[in-house]
Amino acid sequence: MEMMLAIGIGVFAASGVWLLLRPRTYQVIIGLALLSYAVNMFIFSMGRIKMDAPPVLTPGTAADPAVLADPVPQALVLTAIVIGFAMTALFLVVLLAARGRTGTDHVDGREAE
Repeated sequence: MEMMLAIGIGVFAASGVWLLLRPRTYQVIIGLALLSYAVNMFIFSMGRIKMDAPPVLTPGTAADPAVLADPVPQALVLTAIVIGFAMTALFLVVLLAARGRTGTDHVDGREAE
């Protein structure tokens, strides 16, 4: 399980960095989104990967933190997802405005020659 998660984080991060280096604005936005997914998965994995662990205390069980899932990384990832969605929406609006003004979607504002 840990190996698959590490490979997934690596693929998302590598794809995001590769797309960030592309000359078109839409590819840069998708690269930022993929990079944020990789960071979210990394933060989520820092909360210890456990299978079938209860997220909160149930009545009648002992309050042993070793058997519970850590809620802090889950809350951080949820917050990061909301912020990432808003940031992507803002970038798309800026992309459309820049494309309307310049007539191109290149990062530097002019077509490659």
